[in-house]
Amino acid sequence: PMTVTAGIMAFFLIGFLYHSFCYVSTDDAFVEGHVIPISPKVSSHVAKVFVDDNQKVMLGDRLVELDPKDFDVRHQAAQADLEAAKAEAEQAKRDLERYTQLSKDNEISKQQLDRAELRSRTADAQASAAVARLAQATLDVSYTKILAPVSGHVTRKAVEEGAFVQIGQPLMAIVSDEKWVVANFKETQLAHMRPGQKVKIKIDTYPGKTFKGHVESIQRGTGARFSMFPAENATGNYVKVVQRVPVKIVFDKQPDEKKPLGVGMSVVPDVKVR
Repeated sequence: PMTVTAGIMAFFLIGFLYHSFCYVSTDDAFVEGHVIPISPKVSSHVAKVFVDDNQKVMLGDRLVELDPKDFDVRHQAAQADLEAAKAEAEQAKRDLERYTQLSKDNEISKQQLDRAELRSRTADAQASAAVARLAQATLDVSYTKILAPVSGHVTRKAVEEGAFVQIGQPLMAIVSDEKWVVANFKETQLAHMRPGQKVKIKIDTYPGKTFKGHVESIQRGTGARFSMFPAENATGNYVKVVQRVPVKIVFDKQPDEKKPLGVGMSVVPDVKVR
């Protein structure tokens, strides 16, 4: 029995030493993903809200619809202005052609011809401006329908039907389906770490399951350097502290989201460095 026990202990000791020699890991790691804020491009009352908190949405799904009546009226007015501007430009062009012929026959002065040319150019410019105003009015009508820019899940919903919303006001956010891991390794663990190395990922939400991934990139700077209040080391009393460097790790295959997988969840990645 002593021999068997010693053999088992030796087996686990060798496994532990092998893992320590070939892998580096950290518990300072979290799931990350794109969090896209949703806000209106025009000001209006909210006519309809199509989603709720934590709801799954696909790219192009309707999220919110604003009252379009005011924008429809402006669009119609812009169309009428464009038609009038085109008619004026066409009339000015015909007048210029007549004045040009009369000038050749010396029946009008050079000053009258110059005025006809100026009127034609002005009418063309006004027509171009009317085209731009119609394009803007068309955009404003389209902005009353707010669509999902990515596939993901709705979060931080802060809009209700009937409310008046302003340009740029936060309505909700969408957490994209694509997730990755940001692991903050000690700088002493980076000696043999390279992009492309294989990673075993353990997520607290999925106990007993291991996901596969790889190192995509290593940040060119420590986390402390890019913090809101970076440390100032140019002092008389300096104490060396091992810094942590963010490492981006991507999943080889995105986890099945039958269980929630949100940004900020805890992860333990094991990176194979040898």
